[in-house]
Amino acid sequence: MRVVYATDLSAASEAAIENETCLNCLGRIGVETFHLVTVIPSNVHAGMPGMNFEERRQRGLDRYRRVIEDAGFEVETHVVRGTPHRRINGIAEAVRADLTLVGSRGQSPLENRVIGSTARNLARTTVVPLVVNRVERADDDPEVLREHLFQRILYATDFSENAERAFDAFSYLRHATEEATLVHVESPKEPPAADTREELADLADTLEQWDIETETRVGQGDPADEILAVEDEVTPSTVLLGSRGQSRLRRLLLGSVSEEIVARAAGNVFLVPPPRTA
Repeated sequence: MRVVYATDLSAASEAAIENETCLNCLGRIGVETFHLVTVIPSNVHAGMPGMNFEERRQRGLDRYRRVIEDAGFEVETHVVRGTPHRRINGIAEAVRADLTLVGSRGQSPLENRVIGSTARNLARTTVVPLVVNRVERADDDPEVLREHLFQRILYATDFSENAERAFDAFSYLRHATEEATLVHVESPKEPPAADTREELADLADTLEQWDIETETRVGQGDPADEILAVEDEVTPSTVLLGSRGQSRLRRLLLGSVSEEIVARAAGNVFLVPPPRTA
């Protein structure tokens, strides 16, 4: 597997990249090659006095390269200019990445707990499965909030086609997953589907056959609120869910539930988009 690892060379990014447990988790699911990417924003000009941005960023990536190579992975580096989420998506498509990973500061002090703009924009537009790796908000020496990326998974499903695609990620996540909680939220405005619990039980049976200890939950109410309430209760390493197809409006590329989970989750989020178009 090939992963695009996006970094802004901040202390938060360094904490994520240098965490041996996180690297081990990625190795266990089959990642062999890292594409380390840093983007110089378009409004930062190369001609600014005393500022050799490309060279400085390349030195930073080379430092990370040594850490990751020492952990047994192949590494390529990319220093590019442009809009960060667009360039990251472009590289992911160009190298046929299986996964994009971006570090994000944890919950902000704001009531709506907004995540960083690059992580948020990637969540809306990603072309490959995306992992948002939460890092605490300490200024000087932050640490990742939940080191074991895939040890405990909370999988949220509405039984849509893309939710099924997200569940298919267990085919490789299972090599690093020990526990799973499967959640479906029913609308209070509609009668509950008679076969919901049976469908969840079938998914649980699949995971149990892979020696993943599994429980199921059926909630009722606002889907994002219910999913986040379960996250708060069971403290998974990562919330796994699918996103809807793209809307005609660029600002509405995710289903509202997916976008809320990415913005408000306490831990990591693994978002699976619709398949690439030809």
